[in-house]
Amino acid sequence: MRYNVDVVRIRENTITLNGWVIGKTPEDQAEFAVEDADHKPVDFRYVSTRRDDVSHIYFKEILDKDFGFDIQFDYERGKDYYLIIRCGGRRARIKYNEEMIMRRSSVAYKRRQKIKDLMNMETVRVAMDFWKDNGLKALILKSKHKLQGIDNDYDYGEWYELTKPTEEELERQRAESFDYSPRLSIVIPAYKTPERYLREMLQSIEAQTYKNWEVCVADGSPRGESSERLLRRFAERDQRFKYVILGENKGIAGNTNAAMEMATGDFIVLADHDDTLPPHALYECVKAINSDPEYDVLYSDEDKLDMDGKALFDPHFKPDFNPDLLTSVNYICHLFVVNRELVEAVGGFRQEFDGAQDYDFIFRCTEAARKICHIPKVLYHWRCHQNSTASNPESKMYAFEAGTRAIQAHFDRMGIGVESIEKGVDFGIYHTRFVLKGQPLVSVVIPNKDHTQDLDTCIRSLIERGTYPNLEFIVVENNSTDQGTFVYYDKIQKEFPNVQVVRWEKGFNFSAINNFGVQFAKGEYLLFLNNDTEIIEPDVIQEMLGYCQREDVGIVGARLLYQDDTIQHAGVVVGFGGIAGHTFIGLHKAENSYFHRAMCAQDYSAVTAACLMTKRTLFDQVGGFTEELAVAFNDIDFCMKIRSLNKLVVYNPYALLYHYESKSRGLEDTPEKVARFNREIAIFARRWPDILKNGDPFYNPNLTLRKSNFALRDLKKEKIGEPYRLEIDVEK
Repeated sequence: MRYNVDVVRIRENTITLNGWVIGKTPEDQAEFAVEDADHKPVDFRYVSTRRDDVSHIYFKEILDKDFGFDIQFDYERGKDYYLIIRCGGRRARIKYNEEMIMRRSSVAYKRRQKIKDLMNMETVRVAMDFWKDNGLKALILKSKHKLQGIDNDYDYGEWYELTKPTEEELERQRAESFDYSPRLSIVIPAYKTPERYLREMLQSIEAQTYKNWEVCVADGSPRGESSERLLRRFAERDQRFKYVILGENKGIAGNTNAAMEMATGDFIVLADHDDTLPPHALYECVKAINSDPEYDVLYSDEDKLDMDGKALFDPHFKPDFNPDLLTSVNYICHLFVVNRELVEAVGGFRQEFDGAQDYDFIFRCTEAARKICHIPKVLYHWRCHQNSTASNPESKMYAFEAGTRAIQAHFDRMGIGVESIEKGVDFGIYHTRFVLKGQPLVSVVIPNKDHTQDLDTCIRSLIERGTYPNLEFIVVENNSTDQGTFVYYDKIQKEFPNVQVVRWEKGFNFSAINNFGVQFAKGEYLLFLNNDTEIIEPDVIQEMLGYCQREDVGIVGARLLYQDDTIQHAGVVVGFGGIAGHTFIGLHKAENSYFHRAMCAQDYSAVTAACLMTKRTLFDQVGGFTEELAVAFNDIDFCMKIRSLNKLVVYNPYALLYHYESKSRGLEDTPEKVARFNREIAIFARRWPDILKNGDPFYNPNLTLRKSNFALRDLKKEKIGEPYRLEIDVEK
């Protein structure tokens, strides 16, 4: 017999135990009992649960067995209780009392338990596969990151308890009166819903601090299996609950549309039948609506709720509206609120997209919305169970294929040509390749001082291994001292007629050097490239150009790796390190990042100029790089200038290169360099005060600025909602 009690909780004089048990074979049945210290039986409530994770580890061919358990029993303070488990001819007797359970909630215990949870055959199997695919060094690095995560200051449940509204705040919300109090219609499609789950959803709506709402439930369950009795009870005591029993399943889209047809509200709120809302969810939505009458679409952060509804986990803290991230993954999901007039204009859910019907609906709504509001608070608890695409791999292909069609339909409406939409790093993550408009000339601008071996590797990788044919290279010679460098220049220009070397004879100024190089460029597109880079993917140029040719895009950046295959650049967040920094630094290319963000094409505030593509027309329009910023932050500043034209800055992870960083330039290791660096910080802060004060719109304020891995914000050092505070004397 093998078993594990994963979760132990005390709630209002009740002990709850969640775990799993298996015997030698899948057919071995587990039996349970609860006793007190005198071996007398104690009444308990037992529910079996499906545990696919256990099935995959021990019985890979078995996918539908209930190896899990959920046991509850009442307890008296100061008394001991024992859980008895029998299975496969074995017996276990496990002691529980209040003191032991409270000790289990300590940070130290949780860390030990996390380490213990990693010690199983599934971890070994995953580790061996990772080792085989990526090597020992990569496995060691991944293990180090896992252990560092175990040592985080908070687990999410604790963090949520510390940040959620207090009872006093909820009372204040109930008493608040808005200038505009729209009716919110919460539409819920139901189908064979477990009564307990639907009841918890409806009760969570009853508990809302904002009261001008209605609930519209359309139940498509087969006759005799509907939730009519439960729905009638809610409707009889509160007229805001409305429902229709369809008598047949019209699919997710059809059932949702039937619920929408009952709606009379000013805004539609989408919710699933087995999830829950925190009590301040609707209040926060109405508060946001009152802040700007042009908000047609609103969405919030979310987390997941376990089967018994008592534990929260896996929070998704999202960026503000990010159109390219949305075409990589349906990151918006829940809570989703949309102006009813907009729904009437774009139409409801479409049956042909069942499996990704919400994805298609979100695309159509966001395309037509006047303004889109992201509320950076967890306003939705998504119950994760075996029928959810979050935990059941078998259901993912169906949703993935529907999602592909939803993305294609979106680009068709936008008039953007798509060559293909492929599976990304996982199902539900998409890689779009765009149709190129011809083969325009791309001018590659590379500053260089000596380091001819690096430069040669850089140029040859694009010419000999790259697959884009129409390139020119402008190498900006910057005060080289090695005579061999000039011999190399002569040689490379004779070998490749599309390579041109121009001489910059003033002092080092990254901005001025690149601006100088552009004067010699003939291309419609500019690619700024460091001399210490080397392409990995042959179609790097096509990947970047596909985005850069779009009218709404101004800049495209790449994913850059150090020589050891760890991430050097995967986008830039303004605020990291006080001013700006790269995301996911040091993460191995094969490791999972926060919601796969390192492997999703998306919009950021900035990307590094170590590999940056832009349109020549836009470069000229903003005056190129700001020469006042000679060394630091000039690329971030350039991105900010392009964004001020209402153009997007896109990070494309499929444009992949090595960056053997900082071989050409020393560290800020002298008093003069440090003074210059601090001076440029002040210049940047003076030029872009709003984003430094209010925060990066493509990063979530609930996440830390102290690390690049999108960890939870440290409540001891970074207050939630607190703006970026930069101790900079701008005048100095």
